[in-house]
Amino acid sequence: MTQVILKQAKIIDASSPFHNQVMDIKIENGTITQIEKEIAATSGFEVVNIPNLHVSQGWMDSSVSFGEPGYEDRETIENGLKVAAKSGFTAVALQPNSNPTIDNQAQVRFVLDRAKNQATTLYPVGALTKGSEGTDLAELFDMKNAGAIAFGDYKKAVQNANLQKIALQYVQDFDGMVIAFCQDSSLKGIGIANEGEVSTKLGMKGIPALAEELQVARNLFLLEYTGGKLHIPTISTQGSIKLIKEAKAKGLNVTCSVAIHNLVLNDEILMGFDSRYKVLPPLREEATRKALVEAVLEGTIDCITSDHNPLDIELKKLEFDLAKDGTIGLESAFGALLTILPLEVIVNKLTGNKLVFNIDNPSIKNGNKADISLFTTEENWIFGKENILSKSKNSAFLGQKMKGKVIGIYNNGQLIMNN
Repeated sequence: MTQVILKQAKIIDASSPFHNQVMDIKIENGTITQIEKEIAATSGFEVVNIPNLHVSQGWMDSSVSFGEPGYEDRETIENGLKVAAKSGFTAVALQPNSNPTIDNQAQVRFVLDRAKNQATTLYPVGALTKGSEGTDLAELFDMKNAGAIAFGDYKKAVQNANLQKIALQYVQDFDGMVIAFCQDSSLKGIGIANEGEVSTKLGMKGIPALAEELQVARNLFLLEYTGGKLHIPTISTQGSIKLIKEAKAKGLNVTCSVAIHNLVLNDEILMGFDSRYKVLPPLREEATRKALVEAVLEGTIDCITSDHNPLDIELKKLEFDLAKDGTIGLESAFGALLTILPLEVIVNKLTGNKLVFNIDNPSIKNGNKADISLFTTEENWIFGKENILSKSKNSAFLGQKMKGKVIGIYNNGQLIMNN
């Protein structure tokens, strides 16, 4: 275990008695043992003394894909967790879109075993249906017992309403959560970009906002009928925001997330036909981007995800309509967010992922486990290829302005620094 003294760190943690104060923090054997204005250097302790150092409760990313097992050429669990640590995340929820799909307890145990002894903790999401094929429910109860935190088919909407209904009813027996990606496949058709002015100019088949909103509305109706817990990931339209806001006002147990690229970029960036910007849901027009930012600020959107999805060059560097959807996002997450949102909101939404998935989130005070993200807030820079730590390089943020930098994390008794 690394013994650490963090010098002159501004604590951003509304649940801590030291919120917004600049303090020294002493960490022994993975536990915070002292928080004072000044702590003397101690033999055997590593000292972190960086100008403008800030710390918060550890961040969580609610949607990452690592490829392993089956797609190790895209990313491995070991390297993926190291990337997450250097990107400021002490926890990640791993999507089940590997090969084989994480749809049984053996697969859940496999990925947990591969994630042992890492600074960043991995939480598996089990597939909702066998093979994520949308036909039969997977072994949900067994996966929950093996360590799965929720159940959903990554980027695949369950088109069968009755199956979605049964899933919402079934998981209540063991306090499970259903993750429902929302997209009506018949309305999406062969669409590859947001349906609007840009797609029309470019001659691209459009994906209407209605494709998402119709499924959001259906799933919220089902939730009202069944009860239980529903998480709607990566919403991207103004109609989805309105529907979820109304459902929350009714008292339904629904949460939602937004992908960072949908908050920062709009569909005008597609004018160069660069497939790095092909994502699902697609980048929307500027008015919707602004509405998503507003929904984060007002609290309708509960958490923010990088929706990190590594894809190798053979899948990405193709004609726009043939390229696979997805971008990596861990390395650029914090720097991109700080260009559009206040710091406390970012910290709240990145730590709020843990609340959504009922994961312990210790505050920064004496006696608590040290589960901490370290970062600065002032530096302006441009995200370049040298900043990519993932095996795959498919970043939609290359050339984008960033603000602030991640220093690293302290978690599970380990200090990981981004240098």
